Amino acid sequence: MTITVGLADDQQLIRLGLRTLLESEDDLSLLWEAENGRQAVELTRHSPPDVILMDIRMPVLDGISALRLIAAEPAFATVRVVVLTTFESDEYVFAALRAGAAGFLVKHAEPADLIRAVRLAAAGESLLSPTVARRVIDTLRDTAAPRAARTHPGLAELTDREREILALIGEGLNNDEIGRQLFISPATARTHVSRAMTKLGARDRAQLVVIAYQSGLVS
Repeated sequence: MTITVGLADDQQLIRLGLRTLLESEDDLSLLWEAENGRQAVELTRHSPPDVILMDIRMPVLDGISALRLIAAEPAFATVRVVVLTTFESDEYVFAALRAGAAGFLVKHAEPADLIRAVRLAAAGESLLSPTVARRVIDTLRDTAAPRAARTHPGLAELTDREREILALIGEGLNNDEIGRQLFISPATARTHVSRAMTKLGARDRAQLVVIAYQSGLVS
């Protein structure tokens, strides 16, 4: 199965490098390129890809604003956006995750990590750069206790198994690792994850991680 990719970055040299990287993979196909966030939204409406690699700082419309517009349209529910930027500030990281980003990578990430992020995003999972992941986990851990009282309303609808899996997602486990820990198949784990996402109104695993910490399931 070929994964279609949209690329949004205002720097031509960056687009060239990413295009070359994507075209070197047999299972990835570059669908379009955009020079700004507004163009990315318009191209998504015309030809929605499976995954969008989205820069943050772009003219006309920035990447996070473009991400919010894409996430707000039900027709694009299956479009996953991986934010790709040179900046790692907390403001950008959490704004991207709150907007519905399926991943957050810095541009100096290894090519293999970027390709892996695209594939994980297409599969409904997520990937954060190691430095970004540590910052997110540390911040969520520090704020989990005071926010635990504001439990997500969808948690009451989860089964015991789904809550257990949500906690493991919060710890950073993927479907294969969850399956091994709970002695279930990865396919079964994936089904539980999908049901949890539906009940919690989460677009992807990155948002499940946030919910797990803010609800106190992970400490």
